Amino acid sequence: MIEIDPQDLADRYMAQWTEPDAAERRAAVERLWAADGTHVLQPPVEIRESAAGLGFRHPTLEAQGHDAIEIRVASSYERFVAKQGITFRARPDAMRLQGLVRFGWEAVSAESGEVVGGGSEILVLDDEGRIRTDYMFPGT
Repeated sequence: MIEIDPQDLADRYMAQWTEPDAAERRAAVERLWAADGTHVLQPPVEIRESAAGLGFRHPTLEAQGHDAIEIRVASSYERFVAKQGITFRARPDAMRLQGLVRFGWEAVSAESGEVVGGGSEILVLDDEGRIRTDYMFPGT
């Protein structure tokens, strides 16, 4: 596996979510993610409760491949950055253990600078240092 700086990767990962230019977002996805990479999101409480009512004990939301991940990132940008004035940043706590990188992140009001949310990520990397699987835990 190639050497990577886990904090640099965390910062570049978070930057893709706040990139206003669609072409640059796509380029960031292609640089960061393996072609068949998978983004796995722990759904918000409302979705988990709804799914539990349907008999799903541990629901997840997944996007696989550059096209699906690009749609996921663009949708998040539109909802949180463009419409709500939120920006995202990695906490300075990124750590690497073999092929895993773990870090926390914050959602910040661009207007007030107040931290309004956050979460944590566990990235599984391929041999080229690209994201093979991303486990996102909002609210942690």
